[in-house]
Amino acid sequence: MKLKQLENLTVIDQDITNEKFGTYYDKRNVEQLLNYGLIILDKPPGPTSHEVVAWTKRILKIPKIGHSGTLDPQVTGVLPLGLGAATKALGVLLLGPKEYQAVGRLHSLTSKERLDDVLKQFQGEIFQKPPQRSSVVRKTRIRKIYEMELLEQKERLLLLRVLCEAGTYIRKLLYDIGEVLGPGATMIELRRSRVHQFDESQKLVTLHELSDAFSHWEEKKDDSKLLKFIQPIEHALSEVKSVVIRDSAVDALCHGAQLAIPGVLEISPILKKGELVAIYTQKGEIVALAEALMSNYEIKDSVKGQAFQTKRIIMAPNTYPKSWRTKPKIKN
Repeated sequence: MKLKQLENLTVIDQDITNEKFGTYYDKRNVEQLLNYGLIILDKPPGPTSHEVVAWTKRILKIPKIGHSGTLDPQVTGVLPLGLGAATKALGVLLLGPKEYQAVGRLHSLTSKERLDDVLKQFQGEIFQKPPQRSSVVRKTRIRKIYEMELLEQKERLLLLRVLCEAGTYIRKLLYDIGEVLGPGATMIELRRSRVHQFDESQKLVTLHELSDAFSHWEEKKDDSKLLKFIQPIEHALSEVKSVVIRDSAVDALCHGAQLAIPGVLEISPILKKGELVAIYTQKGEIVALAEALMSNYEIKDSVKGQAFQTKRIIMAPNTYPKSWRTKPKIKN
């Protein structure tokens, strides 16, 4: 199955991939997914995000896992985890919005009209200073609230849905809403329901389900359960512009070379200079994240030149054969 982001690309040139090297992104086995996989975890209340990562490492018996977006201990919900080398791609998820379901308590009852008016004031760009107990510098910054909806109200209890920019503190948001209302407000429960394109409409996995699926694979050699919970990391990059390259360019890129136009086969049809792109093999495997140095029109009209500046290399070197040469040293 072709990746969504690799459909309808502009063809620059054509080439044939060597079936002996690499693996089609959707044909990876469990061992491969444990290094290039993504888990959308349903974080329970109680542990910190760091503790959840540590527990997941022990469950899956791998040394490296990263998460996208810290959740406070009592906060539940969507927590994307990148496995192994896939951690290098998680930063892309910070570029998209996050959605929360928050239960707050007003310190005294206010009119429905007044509440609706204040909630409207907090949509759009707002100034927010992180709370005292936070992991970032307490400096006032601008964050964007895309949507805020009052889902339910029972006397002084409010259930709000907030779609916002990454890095927004919902507890502080409710506190500030209470300050504007006058009597004050306190957040009493919070659940994250969406991170970028991943939300609760998809199957979230709990730590217990993950542990059971891994044991089932390890003891009975049955990977059916585990493959339901670990997806290719490429799914996290569906909102990023795409570039497909020749097999012969892959290993050079993995060793630090920059991608020039002769190595490019396909590109997103509307690509602007300066945009973030994901670079893929012809099998749909993510190789690296890069910045476009040319637009799609410039790339189509050129036959040489550096087209992209690599930002993060994700694929391990030597996955594809070396097809580049180093310049011989000149002896004096």
